[in-house]
Amino acid sequence: MSPNRQIIAGVALALLAASAHADWKGKGEAGIVFARGNTEADTVNFKLAMSEEVGRWKHALDMAALRATSNGVKSADRFTAGWQSDYKLSERTFTFGALRYERDRFSGFSYQASASAGMGYKFYDTDKIKLSGQAGAGYRRIRDDVTGATSGNVVFVAGFDYSNVLTATTNVVDKFHVESGSDNTLLSNFAGVEVKMSNALALSVGLDVQHNTKPPAPKKTTDTVTTVNLVYSF
Repeated sequence: MSPNRQIIAGVALALLAASAHADWKGKGEAGIVFARGNTEADTVNFKLAMSEEVGRWKHALDMAALRATSNGVKSADRFTAGWQSDYKLSERTFTFGALRYERDRFSGFSYQASASAGMGYKFYDTDKIKLSGQAGAGYRRIRDDVTGATSGNVVFVAGFDYSNVLTATTNVVDKFHVESGSDNTLLSNFAGVEVKMSNALALSVGLDVQHNTKPPAPKKTTDTVTTVNLVYSF
């Protein structure tokens, strides 16, 4: 089975498993482009976000995959996965524990994996506007894809999650994350607009920006990806 089909199969199975479990809610989105003729290019990107609330606990899983080839030469190959468990201390305050893994063959790092914990606060939590922020500390392991060297150190982590329902069919979202340590500072931000076509389906247009302050030479510090995806909510 080709890598693209493996990604498709994996995300499809996760969606089916989540849909079968009534307590999990979330959304999966995908964008696929196949070009044939004078130029042969394949681009596939998938995202999956799902969460479950049990009493004072909230558990959330996020996954994303991006793969692109042009005339048989791979130009993008990224996979990220994250898990976070929140414990509600009050209506606005919570503690969290999180795991994050990223494999990006074109960033210069074979992988970046971290475990962290900290505190969060909900600044807005209404049907229209949601804005939460969090900060904490953790430990991260990084492997240099050029030298093969592996390093680990303490990191500061922070982020915010924002959504605003502008109309009955239009929603604006922005999600920011930073991990800062002595070996590298990773900053990522996704900003997007979702337009509903039905209760379950929507169209999403977004810009994904990722910045590594100390990538191995000669890698560039910043990568951007623009996506147009079909979104399925469950």
